[in-house]
Amino acid sequence: MNLPVAILAGGLATRLQPITETIPKSLVTVAGKPFLEHQLNLLLMNGLKKAILCVGYLGEKIQEAIGDGSRFGMQVEYSFDGPVQLGTAGSLKKALPLLGEAFFVLYGDSYLEIEYLAVQAAFRQSGKSGLMTVYRNRGRWDQSNVLVKTGLIVQYEKKNPVPGMEYIDYGLSILSAGIFAEMPDGQPGDLADLYTELAARKELIAWEATRRFYEVGSPRGLEEMDRYLSK
Repeated sequence: MNLPVAILAGGLATRLQPITETIPKSLVTVAGKPFLEHQLNLLLMNGLKKAILCVGYLGEKIQEAIGDGSRFGMQVEYSFDGPVQLGTAGSLKKALPLLGEAFFVLYGDSYLEIEYLAVQAAFRQSGKSGLMTVYRNRGRWDQSNVLVKTGLIVQYEKKNPVPGMEYIDYGLSILSAGIFAEMPDGQPGDLADLYTELAARKELIAWEATRRFYEVGSPRGLEEMDRYLSK
């Protein structure tokens, strides 16, 4: 059975204000429809039919717009942060009862054309706790933050990249539920810290993506995404 996909869609999206003062980033119009619809259609085309939306800011509007996902041919469920923003890791920890033992993680502003099922197969064959997709960025799209050696992420530094890093976190991962075991329930947490820890333990394999990533998290990215999908 294919893994479910956790979509992290709970952020405030301050870079897209004033658009996101009234609607969440996932529902920003791209090529004539809410961006999240493009994401779900892409997942479905790749054989993935279950998504868990980790929502916070204006999350009820996402639930109202998308519903149970049946009109997209998918099963969609929701995990709400609650009164406190839980961050990327905290949101996943709360959603674990809906996600199971292992799951994809996708950012709510990313459009990633990659072989999802091949990524899933690589994770299952590895026996490791996590997989991170990476792109040989060389500083082109953003600051490279990943050091890869012999198929493993050996160093991940989101805040303090070091010389020699040619790759960037592509935005799609697969994680085992067990890596969240020591995180307190209901406490905020950053996924970057978990990646750093997994890399240090040699428990994070790398999968190299070959097609550039698109995102709607910034005005420039939104413009590029709209232009690309409008084609």
